[in-house]
Amino acid sequence: MYMWGEIEENFKGYPAQKKVAKYLLKMGFRVGKRKKVMCGNIEIAHTQIGKEVGVDRRVVDAAVGKILKNKKLMKIFANLESAAFFRSAAPAMGLGVVVITVKDAAKPGVIGTITSTIASHGVSIRQAVADDPYLCEKPVFTVITNTKIKGDLFEDLKNIKGVKKITVY
Repeated sequence: MYMWGEIEENFKGYPAQKKVAKYLLKMGFRVGKRKKVMCGNIEIAHTQIGKEVGVDRRVVDAAVGKILKNKKLMKIFANLESAAFFRSAAPAMGLGVVVITVKDAAKPGVIGTITSTIASHGVSIRQAVADDPYLCEKPVFTVITNTKIKGDLFEDLKNIKGVKKITVY
């Protein structure tokens, strides 16, 4: 069974707990022994997670407990890692940012076409992050480049089949 099926099955009838599990995945927060939620080696309080997700701390406790009791879920959640994401900081770093919304984020090939198009213009990609369409209501593909995207490249990206919207900053 694939990951989302495992999550759906284990949190069936517990939408608030499923919301917590999705948040932990989205943020890359690891579930460790003794019901600890970790970002790297930093422990994150269940009350803080609950506040962020909009649920009571006890819901977070229950979701984490459920994860710990399931071997398949534990293999996933015990191995998550957080990563720096430069989208907001990139302009201050002198880098370009392109946020692309596609018509179908689950369709294969769009990311490859986008990155190939950027590279064909001699622009180096510093970071690329695609939102998981199962985690985000409105997934986007964010590309951080060594320079700002201009004219011809913008037009070429806009004309890629499946691209719905482009925001450059």
